[in-house]
Amino acid sequence: MKEKLIPVVVIREMDQTERILSALKKSGIFCAEITFRTACAAEAIRYGVAHHPDMLIGVGTVINAEQCRAALEAGAKFIVSPGLSPSVAAVCKEADVPYYPGCVTPTEIMAALELGITTVKFFPAGVYGGLKALRALSAPFPQVRFIPTGGVDRSNLEEFLAFDAVAAVGGSFFVTEALEKAEKEEKN
Repeated sequence: MKEKLIPVVVIREMDQTERILSALKKSGIFCAEITFRTACAAEAIRYGVAHHPDMLIGVGTVINAEQCRAALEAGAKFIVSPGLSPSVAAVCKEADVPYYPGCVTPTEIMAALELGITTVKFFPAGVYGGLKALRALSAPFPQVRFIPTGGVDRSNLEEFLAFDAVAAVGGSFFVTEALEKAEKEEKN
């Protein structure tokens, strides 16, 4: 993954899509992981891909092959799961789209490696030991890159990004910050 910051975006109403994606871009972030846990998620993904072609639009919270196919049909450029799903991995491999499954144990990482996956989501990072755990896991798995999400915020963002085994960092706080910045600019 070339993008280092991956905002986790929850779109509850379609009219939020343009506002959120535009605010992210104004903040210098050209990537979004739109979660697949709302009724309008597929529509929001299609909108984002069509109206913001300069952004890398992916889909998160994908938990089965059916959701994965729907996300890919909507135009997703990458897929993220809270855990490892061999069926999602197979759909992504067939479509030649990156898949970042949630893996926090050596067993899960080994299962991902057996599927040919070398970049995994480390979620929830705060609950599973944060940077200390990533350092420990990277020793036996030097070929693996991590995307910590959950428990990452401004107080530890730079520390995570400085660790060479970290491919990128995910978080919903990027969206909150971008929207707050956009609101301030609108008021001025």
